[in-house]
Amino acid sequence: MLVESEDNRGSSSESSAAMPPQWFAAWTRSHCEQLVHDQLIGKRFHAFLPTIKTWSRRAGVRHLIPVPMFPGYVFIRHSMDKTSHVEVLKTRGIVRILGERWDRLAPIADEEIEAIERIVSAELPVLPHPYLREGQRVRITEGPLAGVEGILSHAKPNKGLLILSVDLLQRSVAVEMDCTHVVPVTDPLTFAAGAASRSAASFLRHA
Repeated sequence: MLVESEDNRGSSSESSAAMPPQWFAAWTRSHCEQLVHDQLIGKRFHAFLPTIKTWSRRAGVRHLIPVPMFPGYVFIRHSMDKTSHVEVLKTRGIVRILGERWDRLAPIADEEIEAIERIVSAELPVLPHPYLREGQRVRITEGPLAGVEGILSHAKPNKGLLILSVDLLQRSVAVEMDCTHVVPVTDPLTFAAGAASRSAASFLRHA
């Protein structure tokens, strides 16, 4: 489901008009995403609230309901000046726009929002997934290598390489795995050399 307004705010100042519009993320209070989105549209901002459908049980009956794809956030595309920034912050339910201050906001790449828009428009099944980045330590959750930990490398939309190392030998191997079956490792103890050796040993047992 795509919830979006195509209009930009008409009362932009000259300084705002000189700046290209950019995407920003507005942080909202819990369960206030739709409220914030609707108010921003009413103020003629270009707002985008991507949603996904999930099952909910009411009175013993299951229903598919839309929920925010990114809980706690609404996206805004605007040439943001100080006046616009203040107007956005007046919106009921909003906490702030991500960034340091009104003239040092953190923009989001157009390509990232366009990818989200295409996913929503395609009406494909979408599920939340932990954020992954190359170089991150991850753990495999399913399959014959379940429980194995290593460093994620060469991540693609659905495939990646997991680097497994034996620190004592200063040697590594790489195994291809499904990125949808891995989660980031947050426990700092897993970064110990002993854990790395156990991961490699586990990989050799499953090989």
